[in-house]
Amino acid sequence: MRLWTLHPKYLDPKGLVALWREALLAQAVLKGETAGYRHHPQLLRFQAHADPLAAIATYLRAVHAEAMARNYRFDRAKINRRRAKGKLAETRGQLAYEWKHLRVKLHARSPDWWRQWKNVAAPEPHPLFRLVPGAVRDWEKVASATVTEIKTKPTRAPATPRKAKL
Repeated sequence: MRLWTLHPKYLDPKGLVALWREALLAQAVLKGETAGYRHHPQLLRFQAHADPLAAIATYLRAVHAEAMARNYRFDRAKINRRRAKGKLAETRGQLAYEWKHLRVKLHARSPDWWRQWKNVAAPEPHPLFRLVPGAVRDWEKVASATVTEIKTKPTRAPATPRKAKL
């Protein structure tokens, strides 16, 4: 399960569909509808919220909005009606790690998509998250050598991307 800190616009079609499914699974876990994944590290930041179901529903709404912008048919009725107040804090190091991780995936899986985003140094976070200083989160499973390569200093705002060809 990967619930990206990155804005969903950076995900290729396969990645966006996977995110939708995984976030719906996370919502089911948080509702107590499934026994599996209850202790998955990707859920920790949602579970720490005062209203975890509102947080995951707010997360899903942004994924749905990206899908609609691409003319995909994701079923909005599957999203819980709760709404989170405020944003969840997430570290710049976590976002930087995920960006590096996604670019490796895109390079292998969707070269055209990778080319569209390859010059973005500092990606936008998912709208649910507010970036704070810090390193890669403890719950993230990474090799220590990878973590030291990631810069956690604030960088320039991302460039406006070209319209994607699907």
